[in-house]
Amino acid sequence: MTSYQSKHLLIKTYGCQMNVYDTEIMWRLLTPLGYQASSSEKQADIILINTCAIREKAEQKVFSYLGRLALIKRHKPNLIIGVCGCIAQNQGKKLIHRAPCVNFVVGTHAIFQLPSILENILNGNKQNVYVSFQDHLNEINMQQSPIIDSSISGFVTIMRGCNNYCAYCVVPYVRGKEMSRSADSIITEIKHKVSKGMREVTLLGQNVNSYGRHENQLSFTDLLEAVNDIDGLLRIRFTTSHPKDFGTELINAFAQLDKLCLHIHLPVQSGSDQILKRMNRKYTRKDYLTKIELLKNKCPDISITSDFIVGFPGESHSDFCDTLSLIKAVEYDNLFAFQYSDRNIAPSSKFFPKVEETVKRDRLIELLDVQNKNTLKNNDRCVGQRYSVLVEGKSKRDNKQWTGRTSGNKIVNFVAPETTKPLDAKLVDVVIEEACAHSLRGYLCHKK
Repeated sequence: MTSYQSKHLLIKTYGCQMNVYDTEIMWRLLTPLGYQASSSEKQADIILINTCAIREKAEQKVFSYLGRLALIKRHKPNLIIGVCGCIAQNQGKKLIHRAPCVNFVVGTHAIFQLPSILENILNGNKQNVYVSFQDHLNEINMQQSPIIDSSISGFVTIMRGCNNYCAYCVVPYVRGKEMSRSADSIITEIKHKVSKGMREVTLLGQNVNSYGRHENQLSFTDLLEAVNDIDGLLRIRFTTSHPKDFGTELINAFAQLDKLCLHIHLPVQSGSDQILKRMNRKYTRKDYLTKIELLKNKCPDISITSDFIVGFPGESHSDFCDTLSLIKAVEYDNLFAFQYSDRNIAPSSKFFPKVEETVKRDRLIELLDVQNKNTLKNNDRCVGQRYSVLVEGKSKRDNKQWTGRTSGNKIVNFVAPETTKPLDAKLVDVVIEEACAHSLRGYLCHKK
């Protein structure tokens, strides 16, 4: 490989859970080749930045970080810097012109080529942009690839890309068309991770409901059943589920599969039919609420979370009020809300009229205030109840407490007798004593 004696590598990750999983893939590809994790930018010989382009703020963070790396590179000219992921896919060669400190660019479909790409870069190869889309999904040999993330809860991507083309979203343009992994490869990976200590898996995809639809594979619910049968696995989660494809089969799965957590993240984005249509979401407010009602009737204890965008082009005060009324009607356990920002490759960047920044900010504050009241009310209902909690370890804030999550994805901090054996990765019963704004507190309860 060149005169480089050391292969100290640092990977900086921005963005969603799928980016976190992609970073794990990078480590699993590169660790067997002698790349070692670096403790800092100054120690690293190679820095990879795994990027997200979904929102303007995420992109700003990346270029701010690149600015800091440019200063380090002035004093360490042999430092190799690569940008991977969605921003890399979107900008390609332009990224190097914008940030000359960058040596190479690797798009979302090219991460599996990283070993050969790095070899070429270190050997002085002049090609430095790899952003071609592929028409198939790559897989890693699980027996030859070390598991880097041995945490109690882990991620497994079941599909990549998206065919929905929501007006505000860049995913189809930076991750390509929808493609599903084979069920066998998914099951093999989960079993391998369970053998290394994982007890809870989150299945990832832009729209998990449409898993296997284009490859004549198992349906998503069939896949869930297969994952449910894996010995040693305690819990199953998934994200994200698109409302237009959310149907009775999946609703029934929550009632039938014992390892499937009672939590659904079902992004709605807006409560206004006019805005939903402009967003190209392909469902109405009534469609969404009908599915929520069916879900609650089937699983009264289910926890529901969602995503919202405020200030989408053309959003009136009346449209925003429709969103607030939907939030009050559903009574979400939690939600993620964002101010709309133009992304240059998304269709909505050309939509008008734009909503003023001050209006967007005020609407976001009002929306979060409504939701905070919902969250606290739902948490208050937990007081006095007993919940099964998957223990993740000791609390970072208080070493005398343990922490974990309920099936409904609520964070629980609890105390246990000092004589209690280590609880990591175990399912324990906890009685809730106190509801906080974003978590619960309780004590360990031994089953009778």
